[in-house]
Amino acid sequence: MKNVTKRFGEVVANDKVNLELKRGEILSLLGENGSGKTTLMNMLAGIYFPDDGQIFVNGQAVTIRSPKDAYNLGIGMIHQHFKLVDVFTASENIVLGLEEKGKLDRKAIAARVKEISDRYGFDIDPNQKVYDMTVSQKQTLEIVKVLYRGADILILDEPTAVLTPQETDKLFSVMRNMKSDGKALVIITHKLHEVMDVSDRVAVLRKGQYIGDVPTGNTDPQKLTDMMVGHAVTLNIDRPKADKLTERIEVEHLTIRDKDGIARLSDVSFTAFGGEILGIAGISGSGQKQLLEAIAGLQYPEEGSHILYHDENGTDHELVGKTPLEITKLGVALSFVPEDRLGMGLVGNMDLTDNMLLRSYLTGRGIFADRKKPKKLAETVVDELEVVTPGVTTPVRKLSGGNVQKVLVGREIAMNPTVLMSAYAVRGLDINTSYTIYNLMTEQKMKGVAVIYVGEDLDVLLELCDRILVLCGGKVSGIINGRTATKEGIGLMMTQVSDNPPRFEEKEGQA
Repeated sequence: MKNVTKRFGEVVANDKVNLELKRGEILSLLGENGSGKTTLMNMLAGIYFPDDGQIFVNGQAVTIRSPKDAYNLGIGMIHQHFKLVDVFTASENIVLGLEEKGKLDRKAIAARVKEISDRYGFDIDPNQKVYDMTVSQKQTLEIVKVLYRGADILILDEPTAVLTPQETDKLFSVMRNMKSDGKALVIITHKLHEVMDVSDRVAVLRKGQYIGDVPTGNTDPQKLTDMMVGHAVTLNIDRPKADKLTERIEVEHLTIRDKDGIARLSDVSFTAFGGEILGIAGISGSGQKQLLEAIAGLQYPEEGSHILYHDENGTDHELVGKTPLEITKLGVALSFVPEDRLGMGLVGNMDLTDNMLLRSYLTGRGIFADRKKPKKLAETVVDELEVVTPGVTTPVRKLSGGNVQKVLVGREIAMNPTVLMSAYAVRGLDINTSYTIYNLMTEQKMKGVAVIYVGEDLDVLLELCDRILVLCGGKVSGIINGRTATKEGIGLMMTQVSDNPPRFEEKEGQA
C-alpha cells in the first residue's frame, strides 16, 4: 500500500500510509483506538475505497472496489463480528455468495473443506449448524470460508477477543501452518503478549499515520507501547491490598432461565467484598451478562435465589424484586459495556453532557434538570480519559467505538458507587486507555468499593483481580486467588465444572 489516504468528512482516518506485507509472514498491526488500523485493512478487503494512493498485489497496481474484487486477488478478511447465517450449516456458509452452477454438490464441498482442514490443522464439521457452534468453531469457519475462496492474504481483526488460552494457542498454531504454506497474514490485536508470541514483524500506526515497522525479535511490549502512544508509558497494574474487607454483595443459589427455559445461570453463590476486585472469567456466553444484570435488577431470578446487599450501616437489603432505580439508589452501579455499546448504556443521538445527565436528572430541583454538573463531568471524562471529540456537545454516535466506551465507563465510575460492576470495560480499547481504566478501578477498590470486573484477557484478570470467579456454562467452576492462579488453570476451569470446585474466600479483615 503506497500513500493510502482515507477521509471521513473532516476526519483523516489514514494519512499517506505505506505498508508492505510479505508472503510467508505474520504481520501485527498495532495502534491506539482511532489510529486507523481497521480502516486501512478495510480498504485492502474492499469494504472502503481509498481517497488517494495505490495498492499493489504481486507487484501489480490493482483497484479494489468490493470484497469480491479482494477475493479475486486472493485477499480475505476475518472480521471481529462474524458474518455467518446461524440456521445454515458450515458448508452452506462457506459457499454462500459463490457463483456455483447446477445443484449444490455437498460431497465435493465437504471434500474440499476436509482438504483445507487437514492441511492447516482445522477441526470443522461441514454439516454442523452455526447456531450449535462455539465461538472458536465460528471463527474457524470464517477462516476456512476465505481459504475456500482461494485467499493467500488473510486479515484477522481482533481474532482472540473471546477465545480461551487453549483456543488461542490452537489458532496461533493454525496461523503458523498457514505461514509455512506461504500465506501472508495480518493480525490486528491490542494484546501485546500475543503480538510477541505469534508475529514476525510489527507495524505501528498513530493517529492515522504510519510510524514504522520492526522485527518482533528486536522489540518488546514497552518499546511497542511507546511507539503507539508517542511517549513513555508505564505497563504495570498495581494491585495493593486494602486494609479491611467488608461484605457488600452476597449471592445465594442464583438461577436464571431465558425465555426458552434454558438455565443461563445455575445455583451460583459467592460474596463480593468492599476493598477487592472480584474478577469474573469464562467463555463468552457463560452467564456473565445475566449475573451482573441480576444484581442490577435487570434480570428476574428464579424462586429461591437471593442477592443481599450489605450497606454501610450493616443493614441487609434483598435486591431480588427491587427495580433498577431502587437498587441504584442503594449505591449499586452497573457499568455494563456490551458489544452494542450504544444499545444499552448510552443514547447515540444525545451529546456527552446529556448522556451524563441520564444518571443525575432526578437530582435537579423542581421541573428543571441541573445541567451544570453533568457538563462539568463530561469535560472531566473527556480530559482524564482523553476522549477524542470536537466537544461535549457532539452526539455520542459520531465518536469511534473506543471513545464511546470511555464515556460510558468514565460516567459510571464518577457516580461514586459502593458496588461497581463492569463488563468488558476495555474491550477494543488501546493499551494506554486500558491501563488508565485499570488504575481507576484500583482507586475505587482502595476507597472500599466492591468492584466486580468481567474481563476477556486472562493476563489482565491475573494482574488486576484479588479473587477470580470462573463460570462454565452458567455454573461456578471455582473461586480462586488472583495472586496465585495460573492462566492454564483458569482456561481448564472455563471448559469444565468440577464436583468440588475450588473456593478461595477472603474474610473481613483478612486482606
